[in-house]
Amino acid sequence: MAKYLFTSESVSMGHPDKICDQISDGILDALIAQDPKSRVACEALCTTDLLVLSGEITSQAQIDYVSVARDIIRDIGYTGDEYIGFDADTCQIFVALHRQSGDIAQGVDRDGAGDQGLMFGYACNQTEELMPLPIALAHRIIARLTEVRRNNEVNWLRPDSKSQVTVEYEGSRPIRVTAVVVSTQHADTVSQAEIAEFVKTEVVAKTVPEHLLTAETTYHINPTGRFVIGGPHGDTGLTGRKIIVDTYGGWGRHGGGAFSGKDPTKVDRSAAYMARHIAKNVVAAGLADECEVQLAYAIGVAEPVSVHIDTKGTGRIADERISQIIRDVFPLTPRAIIEELKLRRPIFRKTAWGGHFGRDDPDFTWEKTDKVSALREAAG
Repeated sequence: MAKYLFTSESVSMGHPDKICDQISDGILDALIAQDPKSRVACEALCTTDLLVLSGEITSQAQIDYVSVARDIIRDIGYTGDEYIGFDADTCQIFVALHRQSGDIAQGVDRDGAGDQGLMFGYACNQTEELMPLPIALAHRIIARLTEVRRNNEVNWLRPDSKSQVTVEYEGSRPIRVTAVVVSTQHADTVSQAEIAEFVKTEVVAKTVPEHLLTAETTYHINPTGRFVIGGPHGDTGLTGRKIIVDTYGGWGRHGGGAFSGKDPTKVDRSAAYMARHIAKNVVAAGLADECEVQLAYAIGVAEPVSVHIDTKGTGRIADERISQIIRDVFPLTPRAIIEELKLRRPIFRKTAWGGHFGRDDPDFTWEKTDKVSALREAAG
């Protein structure tokens, strides 16, 4: 079988783009907590000493947008003089939000999709969480770095960090990790040698399975040699700019829209969650080792205009048959998806870093494998 390399990355909650994703979803949560039928499309931009909120919101809820944003920035860890350039209590915040267009609202009011678009869901049996291995490992590294920082196991870690993992495959089988890249913001007082040793022994070694690491694995820890200036002071952040990190690390395809800041009437989000739910259940049911689902919608129309299944040749039955079964087993209109996955709850901020898929959290209803029996029965 042919050998090849595949790489995926993850970024931390303190990455500028992820700050914006969390603020957008934190505002969504605050609105849904008071008015579950809030219509929200909230986006954020952050840079040195500045946060801008924009978008369309129609809701009966009354919230203080500025206070919500400051609380999220503070919780991420941007507080105190050591983070010169971006601070929860002193950054300027501009609010430019208005109501949802009536032209869009009338389509959603009759339970149609909030926009046209195509959404993908994916699952495979490479990992326990039925995710591609490179993105799963990249997320685990960032989760461990965040745990270490928030537990204050060392005092020099800062909120902004990125990971990247390269896996060698033989055919569809992962063999080993060939390269690990970690860049983490740090205090000016720590040496790069100390950072590299700590990341290798206390982060990578505790998250990447031992059998995947070899003497030939290459490590690049803070490869520029310094990462003191980070966060929005080092790079501008925008909502929705890390969509491959949010999904499958580039292994499975992504549709046309980002997730964060969008209420579940936006099929960019809700249908992508349902597509993952479908793909994961297909693989968990043993109908295929790998499954990619595409759903497509027209604005204002409830039923999808297409449902496409691709098992990459691993299906136990024909892909056309699986597609027919899916239409019978899973609800696919926007309203039915929202009800099935219980999406009118304030659960979205925690999706905004660490990936929207492959997470073991009871609020991530799209990760449940509760349709396995129905799929097996329907498939005979």
